[in-house]
Amino acid sequence: MKVLLFDIDGTLMLSGGAGLRAMNEAFYRVFGVRDALLHINLAGRTDTSILLDALNETGVAWDQQQFDYYKTVYYDLLIKEIETPGNGKALMPGVGDLLPLLAKRNDVYLGLLTGNWETSGRIKISHFKLNDYFRFGAFADDSGVREELLPFAVRRFSTLYNLQPKPEQVYVIGDTPSDIKCAKPHGAIAVAVAASSYSLEQLQQHEPDYLFADLSDTERILQVLG
Repeated sequence: MKVLLFDIDGTLMLSGGAGLRAMNEAFYRVFGVRDALLHINLAGRTDTSILLDALNETGVAWDQQQFDYYKTVYYDLLIKEIETPGNGKALMPGVGDLLPLLAKRNDVYLGLLTGNWETSGRIKISHFKLNDYFRFGAFADDSGVREELLPFAVRRFSTLYNLQPKPEQVYVIGDTPSDIKCAKPHGAIAVAVAASSYSLEQLQQHEPDYLFADLSDTERILQVLG
């Protein structure tokens, strides 16, 4: 049995900046500040931590009611942005071939482990018709701290399938050091993919269990994940 937890942005797909544009515009509409996320690092972060940084940078006080409203505005804008043609939206190399093969395995279970809030994450992957592959996962709604997300995904897997995986049967697949760091404290297997923001050399410094340039070598990837 293998439980495969995939990151979204930079691992499964590229949104072409749709998330950033929608988050920035939502911030302006809700808090009245333009380009609030312009200088904030997004790679490997949770949406919650990104928004908190933007609030701190702009001097806007935290308010739960406004936070909830912001998410609603952001989701509506993201739907429009992700459906706008162009702007570099794409499946990452190999994903289109790999997921159908993994989904056919009766001993492999596909889930998400992402810094997106669940609604925004599913908006993104729905654009590429990937939603049906992922019946469970962990999201920024669960915690703003990425290293805390894995147990949420495992609990949802166990509830859904009535199975309890060993730590070494859980694989975290992602393109940033944050994905590696959220696997290791829980004894999970870290699979790093240098297809987006970080190079092979940069990811290797964080000592993943496996490291690939991308997911395009289907046979080799299946030897690890299948």
